[in-house]
Amino acid sequence: MKTILIAGGSGQIGIYLGERLIEKGYRVSILSRRKIYFDKIQTYLWDVEKGEIDEEAIRTADYIINLSGANIGEKRWCSKRKNEILRSRVDSNKLLFEKVKLLNKSLDAFITASAVGYYGMQTSEKIYSENDIPSNDFLGTVCRKWEEESNLFETLGIRTIKIRTGVVFNKGIGALSKMMMPIKIYIGSPLGSGKQIVPWIHIDDLCNIYIKAIEDYQMNGAYNAVAPVNITNKELTIEIAKQLNRPLFLPKVPSFMLKILLGEMSKIVLEGSMVSSEKISKKGFVFLYKNIKNALDDLIGLEL
Repeated sequence: MKTILIAGGSGQIGIYLGERLIEKGYRVSILSRRKIYFDKIQTYLWDVEKGEIDEEAIRTADYIINLSGANIGEKRWCSKRKNEILRSRVDSNKLLFEKVKLLNKSLDAFITASAVGYYGMQTSEKIYSENDIPSNDFLGTVCRKWEEESNLFETLGIRTIKIRTGVVFNKGIGALSKMMMPIKIYIGSPLGSGKQIVPWIHIDDLCNIYIKAIEDYQMNGAYNAVAPVNITNKELTIEIAKQLNRPLFLPKVPSFMLKILLGEMSKIVLEGSMVSSEKISKKGFVFLYKNIKNALDDLIGLEL
């Protein structure tokens, strides 16, 4: 039985992924800043800022998945917050690499989260693929440095996979719940032009991509984790309203208002381009939720 160590395993994706891995017969352990007690999951402590980690977590792992990183949408992007977002990602990969190298630990694979922010906060007609270069804006720079740190595992002969993730839609928490809230109380409307693409993925499909990355020894490098069918912010808002049986009668939220409220962070909701999932599909991955209607039928149906 193989052991999967999940750094950042106490977050919403980590908990869900851990449960799925246990169902498939894996042992699961997590790295957390505080001791948490989960059934069938071993918790080890680490502190990225102090460069501390329980080495037993590394010694017992066959695979490491790093999901850690400060939430990009939680706080306004002042200089301090932007540094936290960057350092939480880069330094966690760096610490894991240093400990793996120090302990001369042989891993079956190192798998790190990344984001479609790699391609930048912009709206265009282009469909971005894994072959495209990173943007030089804030999120593009964060993702580039994030992935560069993970590439060091390749120097140890360890198979390394980077999962560039879109907006994750989960049950009852996260981005979808935030989008549903104003629509539920009859004040929902598209944001800005409404034409910006929202690269999204159902939590089940995301977890299945991580499982495939573990089990498919031919997987290396970067893969986009987004649903095959792209959707605009306006189309998504309309589909959520249909699921909730709520009308949409308010005008679009003006871009300038969001820029005043959110500052630079407003770009993550006002901008977005199409991202291709062709590479992972060519690896034989089959999405359970290819279009937004099927995903919302599942997710919102469970919330109501």
